[in-house]
Amino acid sequence: MDGVLVVDKPEGPTSHDVVAVARRALGVRQVGHAGTLDPMATGVLVLMVGSATRLARFLSDQPKAYDATILLGVETDSGDRTGQVVSRAAAGTSWPDPGAVRDALGRLHGTHEQLPPAHSAKWVGGARAYTLARAGATVPVRAASVTLHDASIVSYEPPRLRLAIRCSAGFYVRALARDLGRMLGCGATLEALRRTGSADFTLEQAVALDILASGREAAWQHLVPMERLLPRLPAARLTPTGERKARHGNDLSAADLEGTPPRCPPGGMVRLLAGDGRLVGLAGPARPPAVLHPAVVLQ
Repeated sequence: MDGVLVVDKPEGPTSHDVVAVARRALGVRQVGHAGTLDPMATGVLVLMVGSATRLARFLSDQPKAYDATILLGVETDSGDRTGQVVSRAAAGTSWPDPGAVRDALGRLHGTHEQLPPAHSAKWVGGARAYTLARAGATVPVRAASVTLHDASIVSYEPPRLRLAIRCSAGFYVRALARDLGRMLGCGATLEALRRTGSADFTLEQAVALDILASGREAAWQHLVPMERLLPRLPAARLTPTGERKARHGNDLSAADLEGTPPRCPPGGMVRLLAGDGRLVGLAGPARPPAVLHPAVVLQ
């Protein structure tokens, strides 16, 4: 059983909890997730099953989409409503007008250095940052380069601001709420978060957790097969000889491919497909006279 399960995670369970439900439902130990969701967050959680776990880094590093509700006037230590309040706007505070909010969001667009919340899943000295923060320890988090592709206002009824967000992997919406609140001078925290998309997967493909938990048949019905993964990558169809060579990790020449070899940019990847369309693996550029070198081979 190989492929991807897209789960609509409810509020409460951790991403690891959802993985455990999938393992029990499928009777398979080899299950992982492509990008964690906080217990408070809901929405798209991509689970990789079987040999799909070998594609983890290619699924995890793709852009994400969110529906976020931000509460102005309050800042918490975790960056969301589950944390302790560290500052609160004074009574009678005038809320920023929509133009000021749009201007502040505009300054956060693009690629920039973002300081993760202290309560994050990043590893710090062998422990999760949130574990250290909850124990009262000082957490030395480092800024990371992230990209905010878009953050548009869905509704604004102060003190609540609802945003539609598209961002890179590794982007913390909680940090966006914190930074936006400080830029507006009133403080802010994340009140609700729903992931609406991850890589090529959306809520339309997602199965509810209780349906997934109902058993193997329900899980199987929602499994996205391997040949439908990573559709954004160009594909190379292998000859029978090419398939044998690819499965042994050997370089591929033009004669091992059916048709014209796809263009593979430096650092890019190409899907390798068997004659019947099955995904054999991923390949990158090879040294001439070969054209492709298998980088990931699936069993």
